[in-house]
Amino acid sequence: MRTIYFDYNATTPLDSAVRAAMLPFLDEVWGNPSSVHHVGRHARAALDDAHDRTAQVLGCKPSEVIFTSGGTESNNLAIFGTARLLKPKGRHLITSAIEHHAVLHCCEYLAKKEGFELTVLPVDRDGLIAPADLKRALRPDTILVSIMAANNEIGTIQPVAELGAICRERGVLFHTDALQWFGKEPFPSLHQFNADLVSVCAHKFHGPKGAGLLYARSPLLPDPTLFGGAHENERRAGTENLPAIIGLTVALEKFIKTPIFDPTLLKPLVEHLLTTLASIPGVQLVGSKTARLANTVSFVVENADSITLLAGLDLEGICASSGSACSAGSLTPSHVVRALGLAPGLANSLVRFSLGRESTPSEVAFVAGVLPAVVRRAQAPQQPPRNL
Repeated sequence: MRTIYFDYNATTPLDSAVRAAMLPFLDEVWGNPSSVHHVGRHARAALDDAHDRTAQVLGCKPSEVIFTSGGTESNNLAIFGTARLLKPKGRHLITSAIEHHAVLHCCEYLAKKEGFELTVLPVDRDGLIAPADLKRALRPDTILVSIMAANNEIGTIQPVAELGAICRERGVLFHTDALQWFGKEPFPSLHQFNADLVSVCAHKFHGPKGAGLLYARSPLLPDPTLFGGAHENERRAGTENLPAIIGLTVALEKFIKTPIFDPTLLKPLVEHLLTTLASIPGVQLVGSKTARLANTVSFVVENADSITLLAGLDLEGICASSGSACSAGSLTPSHVVRALGLAPGLANSLVRFSLGRESTPSEVAFVAGVLPAVVRRAQAPQQPPRNL
């Protein structure tokens, strides 16, 4: 059976050139960058070079780059570190209803456990935040706003530069989870976001898992969330994962300025899928038709659920994803779909196709050919088991 991988928003395969660049740091350069002897100093030189090279790509200072274990840690450090640092100045936080749980759960924890107040901005049917809503939500005691650059489930791109400018004008720190932006959208420099904090993750653009970074605009120094050492200028304790950091650095250099997710190649593939889905009864496309990632197609299905749909696709060799999470047989509806204001039952049926570098017209043609039958089977009423 052939495998068709349409789940690039979840993770991407490690690029061969990135892997080759990492190998010496798994073997030859194996020292601890904090050690003072020559083996450690060799590793320290490589780490410092990675800071310099990363800053060159991002358009910032090397000291503003904090290497982390990935997007979740970067988001946690941005939100917990900044909120706790600025708590004496105010306790009001703002986020949106469609953020990744690595942001939402942090904000909710601070509101529940640490005395903060939280405003969750709504979105329209396309998943867009209205800048006017942000302006109205800002208060004298607002210390941090966290709004993602592009949504992982439905691909909607936020007016992040405008939102950041509003915050900057009011003197409020702005964080953006930009995990889905890098490698997909144009990137001249970090300054395009008007953000004080930006989260990045390597495995979203053909780098290794376990590597990410948080950009923190100088002189901001978020309180650390990990303790036990003075690593990363005392902002992130723990021996640096040098092979993964090198992989992140090389992936940034190779795949960001010229996005590895080439919209010219992806557009006709995505249009084919959109046309097919629009012709299937009971299928509804979700997300913005214009302000969206070029590689992402998301839809919901009446009288079906994500687990059945994804299982049906997998039987055909098609790897897709859902905004729902399955745990011990229970289905959690997509909080993103619910925020769009769709019928409650549809939140259980989200399916996301996210295409990438290796996606081909023949793969899309195959998926388009089997989709109607997969959807029909998922919509078929389930017969109760017969008593024998």
